[in-house]
Amino acid sequence: MEPYEIIGAPFTLWLAPVGEAFPLIDAAPAGNWIKVGTNGDRNYSDDGVTVAHSQSLEKARPVGSTGPVKAWRTEEDLMIRLSLWDMTLEQYAKALNDVEITTTAAGSGTAGFKAMGLSQGQEVTTYALLVRGISAYGGGYAAQYEVPRCYQSGNPEPVLTKGKPAALDLEFTALEDLSASSDAERFGRLVMQHQAPLA
Repeated sequence: MEPYEIIGAPFTLWLAPVGEAFPLIDAAPAGNWIKVGTNGDRNYSDDGVTVAHSQSLEKARPVGSTGPVKAWRTEEDLMIRLSLWDMTLEQYAKALNDVEITTTAAGSGTAGFKAMGLSQGQEVTTYALLVRGISAYGGGYAAQYEVPRCYQSGNPEPVLTKGKPAALDLEFTALEDLSASSDAERFGRLVMQHQAPLA
């Protein structure tokens, strides 16, 4: 529904190993892309997905002036956050550095179970991240954030209580892609479909 430029719809996240090719804007994620949340955005809190662009700036203010005359950007970050309502171990593991899950099959008189450790270790697991939703250019068009390298930097604190979903607060922080085609794409890129494919 117009106006298309006003977006009020959920986006969904996918993770893959670093180096995985991003899907074309009009193709479903395939290959090694794994959806965050067993049911994607149906497992996210009503806060949705937040894309945060942060920066630190330094200003030069000469002694003869009250205002700054120049500024430099000294730091910048790209972070993508969501609160995940999915406590399956496959999803919980992503919050804890992709720890290994072991599966024990049911036996005679013994229940089958899955288990994972709760310690993350020193090494930090990195991923490629895809965040997909709708475009600001037309109905039925797609948009996607393509982040070539990131890691899960959030500190999940699931609250296990009556009447409220337990949540894993995830935050994916981008790392620079040193093989990016340009400086502007060091953290990846945002792609929005604006036309339908030609027949």
